[in-house]
Amino acid sequence: MLKWRGWLYSPELNIILFAFLLNYPWEFLQVPFYRAMPQAAHWDAILFCSRATVGDALIALASFWWVALMSRSRRWVTHPSPWQVVNFSAFAVVITIILEWHATVVAGRWAYAEQMPVLPVIGTGLLPLLQWVILPPLIVWLVSRQIR
Repeated sequence: MLKWRGWLYSPELNIILFAFLLNYPWEFLQVPFYRAMPQAAHWDAILFCSRATVGDALIALASFWWVALMSRSRRWVTHPSPWQVVNFSAFAVVITIILEWHATVVAGRWAYAEQMPVLPVIGTGLLPLLQWVILPPLIVWLVSRQIR
């Protein structure tokens, strides 16, 4: 029983859990800002947003590990410093810029609708970037409260 409890309170599981729960509604709220998404079949849109949310959870996990490497501790999230939260978010922003560029420019997997504000020069949508500015502090806060 104690082994199971230890797994439930691992930082990684909680990062994935809270990242998924917070990013899932964000993905659905972004639907109008992607070309063809509002007209997509209901189930196709759900699958697309679900896959994107799994990717978001993996981005959060990679960002967590980056900060853990820099902090030399997986437990940094129990008492995070502002520096750690900023780095958690910044690493996710960099990954998002790369993935959005690849998906929109290289692979053509999706396109932004005209209402999506994009950043000049890099051309990345503002909403995917705001996602990784707004949600990471909430993820860290929830995880720190869960596993203390």
